[in-house]
Parts: sequence; C-alpha cells; structure tokens
Amino acid sequence: MTDTTTTGQAPAKAPTGAVGAAPEPAPAPRTARLRRGATPWLFLLAPLALLIVFTYAPIANMVAYSFTDWDGVSPELHYTGAENYAELLTRSDLFEVFWVSGYYLAASVIQIVAALYFATILSFNVRFRNFFKGVLFFPYLINGVAIGFVFLYFFQHGGTLDSVLGLFGVQTDRAWLGTPESANTSLAAVSVWRYLGLNFVLFLGAIQSIPGELYEAAELDGANRWHQFRHIVAPGIKPVLSLTVILSISGSLSVFEIPYIMTGGATGTETFVIQTVKLAFQFNKTGLASAAAVVLLLIVLAVTWVQRRLVPDDKVDLA
Repeated sequence: MTDTTTTGQAPAKAPTGAVGAAPEPAPAPRTARLRRGATPWLFLLAPLALLIVFTYAPIANMVAYSFTDWDGVSPELHYTGAENYAELLTRSDLFEVFWVSGYYLAASVIQIVAALYFATILSFNVRFRNFFKGVLFFPYLINGVAIGFVFLYFFQHGGTLDSVLGLFGVQTDRAWLGTPESANTSLAAVSVWRYLGLNFVLFLGAIQSIPGELYEAAELDGANRWHQFRHIVAPGIKPVLSLTVILSISGSLSVFEIPYIMTGGATGTETFVIQTVKLAFQFNKTGLASAAAVVLLLIVLAVTWVQRRLVPDDKVDLA
C-alpha cells in the first residue's frame, strides 16, 4: 500500500513576532483628544464665571474708580490720577483708625490660644465632648446682625451684664460702650465669642488628622499630655496655625460688622472699613473710598506676604 503522506518537509513557520504579541492600539482621533482636554474646563466654566463676575470684575472697577472723583451717583466721573492716594497718605486722620484694630488684634491672640486649648482638650476622650463642641461652634452660626443687637442690650446701662454682676454683689455705674477704651474692649470681646468656634473647628480638624499611633507610641514612652502637645500636636497643626494667624490679622484690619451695628463707629470705635463706608455713602466720595479699599487690600496682602516669609509653610513629617 503506497503512503501518500509527505515526509521530510518542515512545518510552516509563523511570521516573526506574530505569536503572543498584542496589536498596537490605534491613536485616538483628534476630536476625541480635544473633547477629553476640554471636559475639565466645562466643569469649571460656571464657577469661573461667577468668580470673575462677582470678585475680579468688582475689584477691577474699584481700582478704576480709585483714580476718579466719582461721587457714586453722578453718571459723570473725571480722571484725577493719584490724587485720592495722595490725600490718603497726607491725611493722618484717615489712618488713625488703625489704632482701633489693635484691640481686635489683641483679642485674636486670646481667641487663638483659647481655641487651641479647647481643641486639644476635646480631641482626647473626655465626657460630653460632642456637647462642648457644639457649644463652642454655635456662636459662629449666628447671624452677625443678630449678635450685634443682642450684645447691644447686653452692654447697655442696667442691661444683662450689670444684672449678672449685681447677682454677685458687684455694682457698676459705668457705661460699657461710653468710653473708647471700654467700648473697644467690649466689642473685641464680642468678636472673640463669635469667631472662637471657627478657629476651634480648624484646630480640631488638624489635630484629629494626626495618626493615633503616634499618641500610643508616646504614651508607651511615658510622655504626658504636655509632651504630646509639644512634640506631636504643635508640629502637626503648624500649617493650620499659620492660616489662622493670617485670618486673624486680616480680620483685625478689616473689622466692620459688630462695631458698625453696636456703635456705628461712635465713641472712638470707628474702624478703617467703617470709615471707608462713610466716605462712600455718607460723604459721597466713592473715588476716595475706593482708594482706601485698595490701600487696605494692599496692606492685607503685604502682611500676609511677610507672615509667609517669616513662617514658611514647610511640610511636616511626624512619622
């Protein structure tokens, strides 16, 4: 029987590189790449539009008005160059109100220390800590106008404060808002009460973000609460502490709400912002008021820059 099977022939070889090699993906079309790159900007379109319309456009208008003599009402305004800035720099009475900011700056120091103390205590396992957290943060949720009216009756002669002091046998005949010293001290105390909760929440969040293993290791090494605060808590909250210092300084320079509602700037409680508002709406000097607002903005930016240079925001590694 004849064998018709072919012998001695080598099997056919597959093309080199064809076995086990995945096909190369085709490049994405140009329209798909453009659409992928434009997608993030579509999500940012609405917030950017709001930011430009309600923040950067008003700032640009404010800077433009600061070089004019506009009264805020007339449709006509004339370019005056740097006359408004020259008037600000030559009139010392326009900058004397910054001395009032010293009361709020001193109050902000007390506020930061108290907020840091309560945040450190309540970050540990203590009884009723959630209740005390709510008590400390609640004043920040109240409207500033309401706070102003409440404390206006609190500090008036024969009001709540005098009644409470009378229960302890302390009789006072002084008007708490009648002299510059007592009025500014009282207003600064109100600002401490209101904004303590904001700094408290910032510090508490920073402290709770520190890994718990560090506290356990410190306790095993015999560290007490003070050592844990000094070597763990303080370095860990340095960026947040720097932020609160910036907010406190800028807030002290731009105080408006509480003194404007409670005293209207009378009795030596006028701040730079209250003075700027009066220049614009009471004396119809919108151009000069715009220049004052620009100067305040530059002062806040300069203070922030100096603070960031003196205390750089270095990355803290506690591990």
